[in-house]
Amino acid sequence: MKIDIIGDIHGCKVEFIELLKALGYISDAGVYRHPNGRKLGLVGDLTDRGPDSIGVVRMVSQLVENGNAYYVPGNHCNKLYRFLLGNKVQQTHGLETTVAELDALSTKDQQCFRTKFISLYENAPLYQVLDNKRLIIAHAGLKKEFIGQQGNKVKTFVLYGDITGEFHPNGMPIRRDWAQSYDGDAWIVYGHTPVREVRVVNKTANIDTGAVFGGKLSALRYPEMETVSVESSMPFVKEKFRELWD
Repeated sequence: MKIDIIGDIHGCKVEFIELLKALGYISDAGVYRHPNGRKLGLVGDLTDRGPDSIGVVRMVSQLVENGNAYYVPGNHCNKLYRFLLGNKVQQTHGLETTVAELDALSTKDQQCFRTKFISLYENAPLYQVLDNKRLIIAHAGLKKEFIGQQGNKVKTFVLYGDITGEFHPNGMPIRRDWAQSYDGDAWIVYGHTPVREVRVVNKTANIDTGAVFGGKLSALRYPEMETVSVESSMPFVKEKFRELWD
């Protein structure tokens, strides 16, 4: 299996298209595919904060429907899903930007987007187990003992990471570095926590290089384990990158 796994896009459609081109994907009437049959993997958090969340969802939905991509939901995907179901959720931490995009659409287009995203979300697994269990794609990661399991505890970990319930002085949640003790056989490829460069620890790879915070949008090519990145056009926000904190 050959798959290009892309980190958190967060509405950065221009960077998404640039990265697809850098990876060798070609567009046929707006449908992207790789001439050598490679597939895409998407670690979730398609929306919020960036300039074109709706455009990203439309692209990813089409890729998944055509069998050219594997998608797993992130915490922002989960929040948007609950919003579209009519649940009461706070329009903060980026959701307000996606809602503003939706509000600018016609009623018909709003309903079309709602149907498309709900279908994408509901048909996605909590995490993807691929290549005969040698590769796992999970938004915020996955502990060895959780592999093959579902349930609320696993869902919380996959969506939010190994959270403690406490917060750093800058408001960011405190998360344990679960990757340091991971000793499983499968590669775990994830995002969620922005890092300046793709971070490989044991057999884990964090590929969220903070595109929406002015970093890069990155992909990990599997099984080659090579990284391909494009620079972000967004303003750089230092405090969003943990390793740059004072």
